Amino acid sequence: MNVILAMVAAFFWGTTYAVTQYTLSGWPPLLLGALRALPAGLLLIAFKPNLPKPKEWPVLIRLGCINIALFFGLLFIMAQTLPSAISGVGMVSLPVFAMFYYWLVHKNTPTKVQLISGATLITLAWLLFDPLHLKLNPVGLVAMLCALGCIVIGSNITKSLGLKMHWWPVLCWQLIIGGSILTVIAIMHALSSPAQYLTALQNISPLNIGGLIWLIVLNTMLAYTLYVWMLSRMTVVEFTFAGISNPIAGILMGLLLVGEKFSSTQYLLMGLIILTSLSGSLLSTYFAKKQANKQTNKTIINNEIKPTATKSI
Repeated sequence: MNVILAMVAAFFWGTTYAVTQYTLSGWPPLLLGALRALPAGLLLIAFKPNLPKPKEWPVLIRLGCINIALFFGLLFIMAQTLPSAISGVGMVSLPVFAMFYYWLVHKNTPTKVQLISGATLITLAWLLFDPLHLKLNPVGLVAMLCALGCIVIGSNITKSLGLKMHWWPVLCWQLIIGGSILTVIAIMHALSSPAQYLTALQNISPLNIGGLIWLIVLNTMLAYTLYVWMLSRMTVVEFTFAGISNPIAGILMGLLLVGEKFSSTQYLLMGLIILTSLSGSLLSTYFAKKQANKQTNKTIINNEIKPTATKSI
């Protein structure tokens, strides 16, 4: 049941790109980010009001800036500039970014499995994003790379907060803080370049409203609540399985909503990227568990030998 709920969250996140292109095409990314984050945070906190302690504000502000304000802005740039399937599959390369981040920042040397998996992902991604076969917007690609960095850093902050704060205020206040920052920036941008904002708001349609409801209620309120709530209730393996629904949603929704079509070779590369990411995570978890079991057995044997040796003396 836990895996199914986590897959629901990951699936809704994977629909972001196609839903945005289909229902909110041409809307400014900053406005979309603000409309997705701030209403969701305010509605969630209305269910269970809370106020962080003074010492908790700095880290929540940092989390809101990275995890919501910057990430949501980049996410909607991707949604407006890249095919849905490419965005969804590209985000699967997150393990590579995480590996390099922990290697450079925390000095955690990756295992052989992680290095092989990372090298394979980079090779497959190079083949898929080859400009000779697939023309992609460079702005969208840069936004994807920066968004991956936001996920790694934001997840690191969230993990440290999980030991100090209840998950509910972390969920609510990062959305409120990040959404407020996006709102202020969007207003400033609208004052300097009002045309795109006026066009979007003056011509709002039922389709636009439906898209906003999808992004606010399903992609954010439901998906983020499920994700944060499930963090302490699932193993790494279960999360790995659940994350597979994200790129699958991107591919399916891109095909159904905006008619994205790729060659059989490109679909094969997408599938290989997904499988490589999954198998790499599973193998890393398996070998880590195997090593931990060996260490445990060694400790038990040593504890059993010591009393025997003492007795014989």
